[in-house]
Amino acid sequence: MKNLKMVVTFFLFFVLIDACNDRSNRNSTEKKLTALDISKMEHVLGMKGVTKEGEYKVTVAQNDLNVVVDSFRIIPPMGLGSWAAFTSAPDGAMVMGDIVVTETDLKRVQVEVIRQGLTVTAIHNHFLRDTPHVLYMHIGGMGPAEKLAAAVKAVFEKVKEVRGMNPGDGKKDSVQNTLNTQILDNILGSKGELSRGVYKHTIGRPDVKLKDHNTVVSTFLGFNTWAAWQGTPERAAVAGDFAMLENEVSSVIKALVENGIEVVAVHNHMVHEVPRIFFLHYWGVGPAEKLARGLKAALDQTGKSEEKTNASLGAVLSNVEETICGLK
Repeated sequence: MKNLKMVVTFFLFFVLIDACNDRSNRNSTEKKLTALDISKMEHVLGMKGVTKEGEYKVTVAQNDLNVVVDSFRIIPPMGLGSWAAFTSAPDGAMVMGDIVVTETDLKRVQVEVIRQGLTVTAIHNHFLRDTPHVLYMHIGGMGPAEKLAAAVKAVFEKVKEVRGMNPGDGKKDSVQNTLNTQILDNILGSKGELSRGVYKHTIGRPDVKLKDHNTVVSTFLGFNTWAAWQGTPERAAVAGDFAMLENEVSSVIKALVENGIEVVAVHNHMVHEVPRIFFLHYWGVGPAEKLARGLKAALDQTGKSEEKTNASLGAVLSNVEETICGLK
């Protein structure tokens, strides 16, 4: 037994030494990251964006699409916006984006995505019974930041060409919203933001350290759960997206369906992410407070004990690794 303990101890020691070397390599890679030159990227794109902690995002509202679902008008803050977000990466930069296309746009726009050296990582719906029907095409790419910006600009320009206008130039309508947003905030445990009558909650996943191509994927880059609201307390509509680990998918779907919220799509947004992440889109119509409690029941299925236990174990091993590495 004593010899076995010694073998296990030496095994763990060498595993942690190897982890130290890996950490050293990771740190070396991270030190090589070059900050985005956002002013140059804006010049290439020909449009202003927003920045957060060194990351950069541009959004094109699809104001030209008169989309209606179950008598509710779907405007850009309700999830009808194309976007592309950039972050520093070992190869220069990484871009992730989501392009809103109609059925007639799709073929020509995806051809442009490939022509520009970007990748298509997902194509899916956000709604059912939507008129006209819209699809969402996720794109990705790695390389020099200005080259990626030029590629994204070309994709946006292709949408303009196919539609015959800049989608962002359409009429900026608002929708009715008489909801008690404080009640929604209290139930969901999140503070939302109001835009053109749509009240939106964006909820990150700080419990999951997500990477794609060895590059951190933040909430800003689309790794989040969200809920967008409109309507009245008696008849509200909520649309949104859940970001889930693979062992959360079935329980989240169950909670939503049992609470009268329709799951309209389950899919990926990325291809090379670690850990694997699944996304689902949902749509609900009914009393606002009931819908909020249904969403909370589903939220409670994410980040539960198993993930927290794994996170705690990871933290312990990380502390041991720090100690060993410090002694090395």
